[in-house]
Amino acid sequence: QVQLVESGGGLVQPGGSLRLSCAASGSIFGIYAMGWYRQAPGKQRGLVAGINSGGRTKYADSVKGRFIISRDNAKNTVYLQMNSLRPEDTAVYYCNGRIRPTAWGTTDDYWGQGTQVTVSS
Repeated sequence: QVQLVESGGGLVQPGGSLRLSCAASGSIFGIYAMGWYRQAPGKQRGLVAGINSGGRTKYADSVKGRFIISRDNAKNTVYLQMNSLRPEDTAVYYCNGRIRPTAWGTTDDYWGQGTQVTVSS
């Protein structure tokens, strides 16, 4: 059983910063890509940032230059440093991992439970 557990969300003023963490645990043979998605009320869930096993990153245009994704492979953890936050960044943020639980199993997408980020004065 693979679990992704997020932490670090909360309320922050515009221009502030937050750091999200997501730790993967359980039966893990290999972790390939990891990423962060977000979903605001009435909107579809969309990619915020992703990072592959080699450290290559990609970002949504709306967060480029403000957010930084990183990962610690030894800890099976991915981070999202969010700077210069704006009210439009308000959403539930979900961690995603493309994980292979066992050597003989398949690679699947796993999701965390989500963490609320609210940017408001």
